[in-house]
Amino acid sequence: QVQLVESGGGLVQPGGSLRLSCAASGSIFGINVMGWYRQAPGKQRELVAYITSGRNTDYADSVKGRFTISRDNAKNTVYLQMNSLKPEDTAVYYCNADLQDYTHRYRDYWGQGTQVTVSS
Repeated sequence: QVQLVESGGGLVQPGGSLRLSCAASGSIFGINVMGWYRQAPGKQRELVAYITSGRNTDYADSVKGRFTISRDNAKNTVYLQMNSLKPEDTAVYYCNADLQDYTHRYRDYWGQGTQVTVSS
């Protein structure tokens, strides 16, 4: 009924940039918070950044000043602009959305993940 599809991952050299996108589709009646998480091998999934429907944002300390989250409410899409990438940013990045689906309840949805690898 609802899908979150990420795109934009890949291999980039240290200091480079990538832009991730996540589009939500299906029976959606409203979207509250949208966010990006990441999980590196052998580590727990961690919050990278989130943005509210009013466009308030917050970031993990490790990415402040380098990453920017934004959203297009008309397209049900959230973006993550990642600059000055470091090898430690290597992880699978997951999109998350707290959205009102066909049940008319707000529920948590996740994308399938996109790999970001920072390496020379």
